Amino acid sequence: MEPIRVCFVCLGNICRSPTAEAVFLHHVQRQGVSERFVVDSAGTGGWHVGERAHPDTRAAARARGVEIHSIGRQFVQRDFARFDYVIAMDRSNRANLERIADEASRPTIHLLRDFDPASPKGSDVPDPYYDGGFDGVYDICDAAAAGLLAELRIRHGV
Repeated sequence: MEPIRVCFVCLGNICRSPTAEAVFLHHVQRQGVSERFVVDSAGTGGWHVGERAHPDTRAAARARGVEIHSIGRQFVQRDFARFDYVIAMDRSNRANLERIADEASRPTIHLLRDFDPASPKGSDVPDPYYDGGFDGVYDICDAAAAGLLAELRIRHGV
């Protein structure tokens, strides 16, 4: 059985998308379905390619028992062929992804918070790089990642 491939995408790939990736992996591991998923993260911009996640991002996750190991990379058009689900952190990143997507790839693009039943549809994950709030972003990603995993388990019979 083919794994379900998920890529989380934000602007620079050092705050929100690495958090979402690590939290989603944490949920996947706790539920014992790791072998069914391939998970990654990327940024729509290339400013932080090769860098570890922001120190405050790693600290917020570590305080909750989750380690972030991702290294920044930029999302490229061919990634659409690699992933079944491309999960944008906000509407701006979704628009950037839609600009490089072909028609067949557009249905793979979703907003993370659309999977959190407590969030209004179309809500953004705020960018802590500019405003702080790394703990709050972790909590938002945690709730939405749990909802995403529940949805994917139903859709794919996992």
